[in-house]
Amino acid sequence: MILASKSIRRQEILRDSGFHLRILPADIEEKSSKDNIVDKIKDIAYKKAYYVAKSNLNDYVLAADTIVEINGEVLGKPKDREEAKRYLKLLSGNIHRVITAYSFINIEKNIYIQNADISEVKFYNLDNEEIEWYIESGEPFDKAGAYGIQGKGRLFVEQIKGDFFSIMGFPIAKFIRELKKLKIELKDIPKL
Repeated sequence: MILASKSIRRQEILRDSGFHLRILPADIEEKSSKDNIVDKIKDIAYKKAYYVAKSNLNDYVLAADTIVEINGEVLGKPKDREEAKRYLKLLSGNIHRVITAYSFINIEKNIYIQNADISEVKFYNLDNEEIEWYIESGEPFDKAGAYGIQGKGRLFVEQIKGDFFSIMGFPIAKFIRELKKLKIELKDIPKL
């Protein structure tokens, strides 16, 4: 299967589940004209998958995108220390949504799946010392919302409602259920 993503976390989740991956990141501008945030993220995941699939017609191609949203504001990967600090202060003591959308395509077999998973995460109240410590770790800079639940960011998480792996970057269990609808069983995963 081709994964149209450079995300180490997605690769880890999929490989740990038995998938053999070829990594071909989609070189596209991640924009969508959709209004609804969930539709927008699904559209971006689809565009990534389709971009790679149109050059690999017989292959299964998977793409995904994850965003953090709080009070209608989308928090992407922070550009610098100040933006990381602002994001972490916004998340402090509050509940935010983590939306991971994915698209699974095989053009030759006429398979086009688009789906999304939404989880809620509540942060403890963070003081300035905790925020500075986390920023100094370097971890916030390649992650939507300026934190990774699988890393040091787990220390800030008071509660989650939803799928841990979706928050990490890919809702593997939901994806497997989609494959079952296509008559692709667990034993078939390494062959994709």
